[in-house]
Amino acid sequence: MALKFIDLFAGAGGLSEGFIRAGYEPLAHIEMDKYACDTLKTRAAFHWLKTNNRLQIYKKYLHEKQEKEDGSKLWKQVPKEVTDTVIQATIGEETIKGIFENVDNLIGNEQVDIIIGGPPCQAYSVAGRARMGKAAEDDPRNELYKYYVKFLERYQPKMFVFENVLGIRTAKKGEPLRDLTRLVEQAGYKMKLEVQTASEHGVLQFRERVIIVGWKVEDENGNPTNFHYPKLRTEENKHEVLKDLFVDLPERKHGEGELCAPIEYTKPLSEMKYLKKSNIRNSIFDFTTQHIARPNNENDREIYKMAVDMWLKEKNRMNYSKIPARLQRHKNKVTHLNRFKVVDPYGYGHTVVAHISIDGHYYIYPTLNPTIDNVRSITIREAARLQSFPDDYYFEGSRSAAFKQIGNAVPVVLAHKIADELKEQLAYGLQ
Repeated sequence: MALKFIDLFAGAGGLSEGFIRAGYEPLAHIEMDKYACDTLKTRAAFHWLKTNNRLQIYKKYLHEKQEKEDGSKLWKQVPKEVTDTVIQATIGEETIKGIFENVDNLIGNEQVDIIIGGPPCQAYSVAGRARMGKAAEDDPRNELYKYYVKFLERYQPKMFVFENVLGIRTAKKGEPLRDLTRLVEQAGYKMKLEVQTASEHGVLQFRERVIIVGWKVEDENGNPTNFHYPKLRTEENKHEVLKDLFVDLPERKHGEGELCAPIEYTKPLSEMKYLKKSNIRNSIFDFTTQHIARPNNENDREIYKMAVDMWLKEKNRMNYSKIPARLQRHKNKVTHLNRFKVVDPYGYGHTVVAHISIDGHYYIYPTLNPTIDNVRSITIREAARLQSFPDDYYFEGSRSAAFKQIGNAVPVVLAHKIADELKEQLAYGLQ
């Protein structure tokens, strides 16, 4: 029997996808963003169709998908209870009672084995605090961890996984983290915090995040449990972004590609060892989607070319204050001087964040022979691959909405590793 989970603050489902890949079954996803909820519904439909050997319906959906359409045509072709597992709601004092009622109806008599998720983290992030200033102190998102604990109290899972940015350790001089620890202990759980780096766990992206794992101190009979933080052994990462992650996608210039159109690969799967091992590219479909590049103006492309040249020839990052004055469009020449940044072609990418939905300057494609004509920022599909989403994952909404969902996600390959390690404890009562 599959282990069951609830996903809070689910986003586009990166954490959830890893757990599903490890054999868990979602009982409910709760997320406030409409487009992320649409993506979760589309993915829920995909998994149901896959389980029932009807993936040709999903394939047809991707081939016929039109821009500005939501996923209704697909959702109607699966049982309603499949997409009903996605609850669009903002978790808070005024909504939590209704959310609990909704979740209660969904799970019936099922045991919730684990709760996963991470509250929105802008108020804890260094960038968020810098941008928001004193307002960050009073941001209501600072309090969302308290509602996470309310779900623990109500559904009594054996374990939980709580993901967040490094800043949660230092925000408000550490008070929210101390309070979370206290509330978790009052609810009958113990927790441990560790920083996990995605590139040490099979992801071609340097991404550091706090992963908190918690567990019930006693079982239903009052006996001490043997749960513990998973043993996440690090892996040597010998793969490279350009030759192992991006190379089988068709070339793009700025503004090229379509949001919905399927595209064929330029290399067979047999030549793409990393993509096969990570399950980013599998043998289910011989195409992917959303390989669309932003249009970039000539001014930005001139800067992109300089940034790529500097990185390829000198391994140096561009300092915005040092570029020719005629190209500078920002008055701020004191902070954010690394606002133009190239994805390293010979190693792994830097952290993908939600700002990618605003512009692509921080994620410049590493064009090997750059010209003003061929430089660009990365596509939706390339960003998704940096986050280790499988190529059959479709992000609903506009181009900007897709980028935002990807930037906020937990890398699927890391989530899968965590889920696998916890499964042994949950299923067998463990070590």
